[in-house]
Amino acid sequence: MNIRLKRTPGVYLVGFMGAGKSTVGRLLADHLGWNFFDTDEEIEADEKMPVSEIFAAHGEAEFRRIESAMIRAHVGLIERGRPAVVALGGGAFVAQSNRDLLENNGITVWLDCPFEVVQRRVALANHRPLARDAEQFAALYQARRPVYCLANVRIPIKSDDPAEAVDAILRHPLFQ
Repeated sequence: MNIRLKRTPGVYLVGFMGAGKSTVGRLLADHLGWNFFDTDEEIEADEKMPVSEIFAAHGEAEFRRIESAMIRAHVGLIERGRPAVVALGGGAFVAQSNRDLLENNGITVWLDCPFEVVQRRVALANHRPLARDAEQFAALYQARRPVYCLANVRIPIKSDDPAEAVDAILRHPLFQ
C-alpha cells in the first residue's frame, strides 16, 4: 500500500452529486475493514435538518463552513490512527483549504461520473438544493470538473454497479 496511506490512512471520495460517493465509499470501507463517514449525512445529523434546509435557512456559505469543520475533524481522527473512507459533499473539494488539508492526509479519489448518469440519479431525489435548476445544474457540473481533476486518482464510473468502482480503486497503483 502507498506510503501516504500508511502514514495517514484516509481515502476521500470526491465528485459531483450523484456520482456514487456514499455507496462506493461504504463498500470500499467494508472491503478495507476501515470506518466509513459521509460528511453530508453527519452534517444533517449534527444540525438536525437536511442539507437543503441548511442551505435555505443559513445559506451555502454557512453550509460550507460546517462542511470544512467536519472534514478537519475526520482528518484529525485519521491522523490519530483511525483509518477511514470519507465521502465528501459534491462541493467540498472546490475549497482550496479543503484540498490542501486532504492532499497532506491521505488519498483523494475522484469518481468521474458522466453527466447523463448523475442527472438521472439526481432526478430521483428532491433533496439536492443545487440541482433544482437544470441549466445551473449542468453549468455547475462543468465548472467543478477541472477542480475534481486535481484529485490523486480518477476513477471513471462506467456502470451503476458500485463494486466495479471499488475494484477500479483497489487496482490503482496507489493502492498496491
